[in-house]
Amino acid sequence: MTTVRSDSRWLGLAVLTLPVILTSMDVTILHIAVPTITDELAPSPSETLWIVDSYGFLLAGLLIVMGNIGDRIGRRRLLLIGAALFGAASVAAAFAPTAEMLIAARAAMGIGGATLMPSTLSLIRNMFTDPGERTRAIGIWTASLSGGIAVGPIVGGLLLESLWWGSVFLINAPVIVVLLVTAPRVVPEYRNPEYRSPEYRNPECGEQPGAAPLDPLSVVLSFAAILPIVWAIKTAAEELAVTTPTILATVGGLGFGVLFAMRQRRLRNPLVDLGLFGDPRFTGAIAGAGLAMFALVGVMLYNTQYLQLVHGLSPLVAAVAMLPVMLGVGTMAVLASMLVGRLGYPLIFGVGAALAATGMLAFSTVPADGGLVLAVVASAAIGAGIAPMMTLATDVVVASAPPSRSGAASALSETAAEFGAALGIAVLGSIGTAVYRSNLREGLPADVPPDVADTATSSLGAASGIAEYLPDGPAERLTELADSAFVDSLSVAATAASAVLLAAAVGCPALLRRRRTPSADHDIHRHR
Repeated sequence: MTTVRSDSRWLGLAVLTLPVILTSMDVTILHIAVPTITDELAPSPSETLWIVDSYGFLLAGLLIVMGNIGDRIGRRRLLLIGAALFGAASVAAAFAPTAEMLIAARAAMGIGGATLMPSTLSLIRNMFTDPGERTRAIGIWTASLSGGIAVGPIVGGLLLESLWWGSVFLINAPVIVVLLVTAPRVVPEYRNPEYRSPEYRNPECGEQPGAAPLDPLSVVLSFAAILPIVWAIKTAAEELAVTTPTILATVGGLGFGVLFAMRQRRLRNPLVDLGLFGDPRFTGAIAGAGLAMFALVGVMLYNTQYLQLVHGLSPLVAAVAMLPVMLGVGTMAVLASMLVGRLGYPLIFGVGAALAATGMLAFSTVPADGGLVLAVVASAAIGAGIAPMMTLATDVVVASAPPSRSGAASALSETAAEFGAALGIAVLGSIGTAVYRSNLREGLPADVPPDVADTATSSLGAASGIAEYLPDGPAERLTELADSAFVDSLSVAATAASAVLLAAAVGCPALLRRRRTPSADHDIHRHR
């Protein structure tokens, strides 16, 4: 482990927030650009979901793997490698000529992003050993994460006001250059001592043999557990039916998940240290992070479309309308880290989840006409409630893991958050798509040509595009039908997200109050 002067730690933290802001911002920055990309690249409904979601799922699927690799090769080294890949993929996405190329570039960005997130959090764990300083540092880290998610649409709106849609990706490149230049100067390197090269070990002095290499089968099983379930969700929504292939895919994914868990129990250095889950606080924090991001990101996708397509706001004005979300997130993330010493983790977490759930319920009632103020206020409440959940969940996870496993524990925390975000887009997005398509089909006149009906029911953006080429009367009726169907889909998705947050408000604080079991300590030490 290399060291830096103590007065450089906070400068190092500032540098480490750069990739956090970028990777989180890219979860949502695309939302504001979806209508423009739909118009320019004409993707199918399935391709539209994958353009939004391929980044998040590759990010979530590889976080655990990359966290373990960082423990082996050095966390700062992995950070720099991932930054270079992320920057190159961002440039490729900016100039993608087709929907397929954009999906591929977004997937590559997800691979690069997966190396950045666990590296930053685990490096902070090693840079700030004092519990009070670490809580403040993680509060700033979480504010950067949540703030990036909130500021993504705002930055996107500013760029789209005067530039082409690819600018929402190209903006990453200069920030990555700054990171590559400054990180080696102010961020210390850390590598798990268990993963030192064999030549530095001396069995005669009692040193243990080298740790097992990264297990390829675990990597394969982790993907085999996640991807079939994702495919089943998306396919069922697109076809408006649960078919035999989707059922088989879901069962297969769950089966591979069981095999993955069984294998982790047998490995000395697993991808997922299941012993960590023996601590109820760790489990509650992981669950809270995943549920919070599931609800937040899934609904924010609807919010940007509601502002732009239903209310007709320009990307810039829609971005400005989301400023209260960013302010609520940033303020509450820092405030939560300051109040936790007085009020405790369970209370702040539960109040945050309840506030976010209330915001979701309010958001579910927005009408097609005149609901702009309600949408902005509800979104701000959602962000203000989610922020303390994410801050405290991250702090609990990092504090409860031994230093030698901080990379893997950080990766678990980020995997929960990013997988929750990706699953929120997939599940809530698919639910909304199904409701929108069903309601619009029922409302369309019988004499509407089949090709026009299929296009209009694919998305609200597609229906708005068709309406521009119709006479005034039919165009107005189609717009009203599409807006009404979209608001219905938004209502169902937001109500589902509210139920998820209410469950988190009850269940997660209960886990955060419990103590670690003796068997958990045994499992932790078994892997140290």
